[in-house]
Amino acid sequence: MNVAANNSTISATNLTKTFGNFTAVNNITFSVKKGEIFGFLGANGAGKTTAMRMLCGLLKPSAGEGTVAGFDIYHEAQKIKQNIGYMSQKFSLYDDLTTFENMRFFGGIYGMKSKDIRSRADYWIQELSLQKEQNLLVSSLPLGIKQKVAFAVATFHNPKIVFLDEPTGGVDPIARRTFWELIYEASANGITVFVTTHYMDEAEYCNRISIMVDGEIRALDTPQNLKTLFEVESVYDVFIKLAREAERSDI
Repeated sequence: MNVAANNSTISATNLTKTFGNFTAVNNITFSVKKGEIFGFLGANGAGKTTAMRMLCGLLKPSAGEGTVAGFDIYHEAQKIKQNIGYMSQKFSLYDDLTTFENMRFFGGIYGMKSKDIRSRADYWIQELSLQKEQNLLVSSLPLGIKQKVAFAVATFHNPKIVFLDEPTGGVDPIARRTFWELIYEASANGITVFVTTHYMDEAEYCNRISIMVDGEIRALDTPQNLKTLFEVESVYDVFIKLAREAERSDI
């Protein structure tokens, strides 16, 4: 049965990816609503990166169905890329460009008009208090500031969905908490947030989370419901219980 609903911005039904005889992602089914903060968890080798690549239009599935922002992941990958934002742990910024030049560059990639780029850049510089950093090379910025700039760039074109692939890795707890305030704001503005993280305290901030083990989704619900179901005190405990079932290494 297709799980897509009228208010779903991401839908996957029996989504599968095989590499030869190896099944990296095995019949996963889920949907994500508009404006939802959806945590996509799993230990190394669980298959979450492969699944995310399929949803971003970077990898063609072997079987199943899926739509992102209303576009089919098989036939409309380019349209998907135009309607999503993406941020990784490496931040995808150009160190030899300034903060403003990075914004202008990515705005151009997204096909935005010059006046809109300027307006959007002004918004983010004000929103993130980057007046002093806007003309500094990204290579000179502290890690926490780079993280904020990377999020601004990922959402620069007001995408329907932003994919965040372990975006808080390596930054201190205060910077991580500040970053989640940006996520909450994006969600409140109707942007769907699809986030992977290894920090289980961050999983508690999500509206719902899924936990993958060996290519399959073994749990999917709100953090509180999962804690109740597994009779544990934290999402970390839920994760550990399921991760112990894993049989394979990193994908």
